[in-house]
Amino acid sequence: MALAAAPHAVANDTVALKNALYGAGYDINNVTPQMDESTRSALTAFQRDQGLDASGDLNNATKEALGIVAVQVAASGSPANASASRSAGTSGSGTGSEEPAARAGQDDVEEDDDGGWSFF
Repeated sequence: MALAAAPHAVANDTVALKNALYGAGYDINNVTPQMDESTRSALTAFQRDQGLDASGDLNNATKEALGIVAVQVAASGSPANASASRSAGTSGSGTGSEEPAARAGQDDVEEDDDGGWSFF
């Protein structure tokens, strides 16, 4: 069973890599799960531009530089991440004891007029 899941992990890494490289301004023409020559070339260029080992292989240092994180890490509600998020919103002259309901009006995001959300 573990072997069946391996290609999906690699494919997901490749798709995440392509999206991250595109977002960083590198020439990516497709978002398929296959590592093609143009993606490897863009990866190597990114690594070289960032002063990393330009191996053309997606390693942990490159993932970190691109901001690629594992889903398990991103989804974990670790106390360190939660406290950092809370402290980021309490800067200023306040004591930090302000209730979330009192702050809610400051950070509200409005919906579109039709009641839906738009990401484009």
